[in-house]
Formats: sequence, structure tokens, C-alpha cells
Amino acid sequence: MLGFVLFHALPTLRAAAISLTDWNLLRPSQFVGLDNYAEMLADDRFWHGMGLSGLYALINIPMQTVLGLGLAVAMHRLTQSLFVKATVLLPYLLSNVLVAMVWLWMLDPVLGMVNHALDAAGLGRQGFFGDAGQALATVAGVNVWRHMGLVALLFLAGLQGIPRSLYEAAALEGASEWQMFRRVTLPLLRPVMVFVLVTSVTGSFQIFDTIAVTTNGGPADATGVIVHYIVQNAFGFYRMGYASAMAMALMAVMVLYTVVQMRLMRADESDMA
Repeated sequence: MLGFVLFHALPTLRAAAISLTDWNLLRPSQFVGLDNYAEMLADDRFWHGMGLSGLYALINIPMQTVLGLGLAVAMHRLTQSLFVKATVLLPYLLSNVLVAMVWLWMLDPVLGMVNHALDAAGLGRQGFFGDAGQALATVAGVNVWRHMGLVALLFLAGLQGIPRSLYEAAALEGASEWQMFRRVTLPLLRPVMVFVLVTSVTGSFQIFDTIAVTTNGGPADATGVIVHYIVQNAFGFYRMGYASAMAMALMAVMVLYTVVQMRLMRADESDMA
């Protein structure tokens, strides 16, 4: 609770106060009321950033969830090895900046080993981070690789909590593997699924470090997501009030999404009976 108050609650209240001011970090702040919010609503760049963040989430979340769930099912059926679990989780334990730098080198259009392999296979070199049409999907792919292991371990914990007797009863009733997965496994994984979706979507809208290292919002603003625009205004243009207003708006969207998601998926209920 102390950590939450010091590092989340108080900074949030401070940001809310700053959002009502015009402050460039060098002079005393001036109260401007809701002017920053009015400017934000008329700012095409703000809506462009929100749209790109939403598109990034649409690319990132389905791949990350499906691959993580598939990996969890495979581990649950084939192995309980601690070494395998540690290996799966390893990418998540690496620094985001380090991961971004490694993939930036691997996907380099001239020196990268991935493009060398594609060229050798006759598929042609790809721009990846340097191609406006591929950059956002490439960033999503890097972050799927990094977070997939954590998602898999979360699902694995949920799978291990499902009683074997339910599968045995379903098998006696003649249920196929797919029917057991759809009617037993997925419903009982709902609490874990809610947690994964809520944290993954909020994390996707907060993506910054991978983009800062690999594309810096480019090419042609193709990866200029909302947090990159917020940081740019705060520490590039020294518009702390405007940046704080956008941050508060982003927080409101994420709170609304979380409430709706938890209501739709009945996060406070259990199918285990």
C-alpha cells in the first residue's frame, strides 16, 4: 500500500494538477483550467497516436494470447520441467531496451541475420523497422516474443488448478479433445484470461521503450503511438501541462476498458462448482 501511494496514487494526483497548468519545467506553472484538454480534443496528432496504440493492441494481444495459451497447454501436457519454465520466461526477464537493441540488429535490412536468411531463401529482404507498412507489426512481434512466456506461465497456473476429474467425467461422456478444451478448459480459465487481457491491453497502450529504441516514432510517424507523443511533448517540447492532460485522458480510457472488460467476462465470478 505504501508503494502504491508513493509511486502511483500521488504521482497521478500530481499529474492531474499539472494538467490544468501551462508549465515548461523552467518557470513557475500558470493555471489554465481545461485549456489543455480542449487543445487535446482538437489535436489530430493525439487522435492519430490513440489510433496507432489501438491498432498495436489489436495486432499484439491476439497473437500474444493465442501463442501463450498454446504454449501453456503444451507444457501442461508434455513437461513440468522447471528448466523449461525458466527458459520460456527468460525473454520477459530481459530489459525491454536490451531486447529492442538485439532485434534491431537482427532485423537490420543490410547486416541483420534475418534478412540474410530471407535473401538466401529467395524471399527478398524486408524493411521491418524501416518500412512504414511493417514497422508497427514488427514492434508488436518483438513484444509478443518477449511477453509470450509470461502469458504462458499465467495460463499454466490456471490449467494446473483445474481438477482432473472434470476431464475424466467429460471423457466418459464421449467428449472429444476439442470439446473438452472449449467447454471445460476455456470457461475455467476465465479469471486468468481476464487478468491477461486487462494487463496486456493496458501494457500495449503504454508501449514506449521498444519504439524509442527502434523507430523513434517513424518511419513517417508509422509508430508514433500515444505514449511516444506524450513523452515527446513533456521532454521534447517542454509542455508538461499538455502532456499530463493527455496522460490523464489515456488513464481514463484504460480505467473504462478495465471496468467494461471485467464486467463482460464476469471477473468476480467462478465457474468452478
